[in-house]
Amino acid sequence: MSNDLHNSPAGESQIIDRPVLNDCWNKIGVMGDRSCTELKNVIHCHECQVFAAVGDSLLERQPPLNYVDEWISVLAETPVDEETQNNETIIKTASAISVMIFRLGNEQLALSAKILQEVTHPCVIQPLPHRSNELFLGLVNIRGETLLCASLSNLLNLESVEENPANTLPINSQRMMVAGHQNEKWVFPVDEVYGIYRFHLNELRDAPVVIAKAAQSYTQGIINWQGKKVNCLDSELLFYTLNSKIL
Repeated sequence: MSNDLHNSPAGESQIIDRPVLNDCWNKIGVMGDRSCTELKNVIHCHECQVFAAVGDSLLERQPPLNYVDEWISVLAETPVDEETQNNETIIKTASAISVMIFRLGNEQLALSAKILQEVTHPCVIQPLPHRSNELFLGLVNIRGETLLCASLSNLLNLESVEENPANTLPINSQRMMVAGHQNEKWVFPVDEVYGIYRFHLNELRDAPVVIAKAAQSYTQGIINWQGKKVNCLDSELLFYTLNSKIL
């Protein structure tokens, strides 16, 4: 870097406003020549501590001038009880719920967005000898954290996509969902993730009596989304069952 940049006021402003990032992944990592010796251990730069530290530094940097004040003004002008019937528009009301809608086999399901930690591409599942089965699939590494991986399809006794020859949905839509509270996290492979949507509490319908009284029922309500019925799962019952059956 030249001395003129250090001595000039403009140069100082550029240094302050534009942090210097160690983007080694673009040079010696997976985006570069792959000469980094750490790749043998972490496999991908996304699992490296350097990559995570750079991400943390971006989140911890000081906001631009007047950034906080501008957002306070925007939120203050938003009516508290504003509602809409469009599922793709955020419902700004205290009587609304946010859910993540996803697909397992031929079923559309939803989990509370409050317990959602992350959605990622499929990862390698490491089975545990004498422990892994159709419900408990094994362990997965999510950004350096080892988490338990379970099959919701098996727990909910759902028909898999492979069992339905008429289903021609693309495989590349598969994802892994990380959900839970604090140290209690689970990873669920799913066939497709549609996104987070908000609904008014009045849109949450009671499950039919036949479903509600079933022994393995985890549905606490049903919502209509894009002309389809979506089963909202009871996350507390879900995690309680997983803990009792696996841990």
